[in-house]
Amino acid sequence: MKRFALIGNPVEGSLSPRLFEAAYGGRYRYDLVEGADFDASWNRFLAGYDGINITAPFKLDAFRAVDTLAESARLCGAVNLAVKTPSGILGCNTDVDGVALSLRETGASFSDALVIGCGGAGRAAAVAALQLGCRVTLANRTPAKTEALAQVLECGWMPVEELEALSPDLVIYTVPGPMEALPSFPEAVILEANYRTPVLSGQGRLYIPGQRWLLWQAVAGYSIFTGEAPDRDAMFRIFC
Repeated sequence: MKRFALIGNPVEGSLSPRLFEAAYGGRYRYDLVEGADFDASWNRFLAGYDGINITAPFKLDAFRAVDTLAESARLCGAVNLAVKTPSGILGCNTDVDGVALSLRETGASFSDALVIGCGGAGRAAAVAALQLGCRVTLANRTPAKTEALAQVLECGWMPVEELEALSPDLVIYTVPGPMEALPSFPEAVILEANYRTPVLSGQGRLYIPGQRWLLWQAVAGYSIFTGEAPDRDAMFRIFC
């Protein structure tokens, strides 16, 4: 039996095992591998799993560990899915799909996106927003890191303390906890990555919870793992 897992810290309480169970009716095994040391978790993957999902804080580490990169991962500089292939370990980034599909299912269009956070999820969110044709502004606690990523992605950036000057129609929040000095954006659609302890729930003219992001990236990623289309209807029922 093929074996898959999620690595990260923390991963306890993740919905990924339930989604994977629904996707394939229990035909494949899916485990949670929690640990603060990336190398230890990566070695468990190499020793015992066919593929893994990667969550915080390991997406940038995984980018450096794989043998080859899918285009989505190359653009993001981060990997959230790694799978063994005959030519080595392939790194992908299905967070880009998760963001884009979560936004497309609203039927809304967007022109100005504010992406808060510059980790792996923030990078994927920025790439997805750029692919949707948005003008993107990055913000993060560390201005130097924000500016560096903005130069790589060829987009704008702004210190958190100055965000009140913006009027984005889309806000993608990827920071795992609350951020001081963050203004509210009542006219924006808000998509938040963190579904376990959300910070912006209920804010904006439309709030998209992180479960939608998780769901859509899983739909995109599970077929990469198995070569088989997942049961999308069964996955969707997890959130009904």
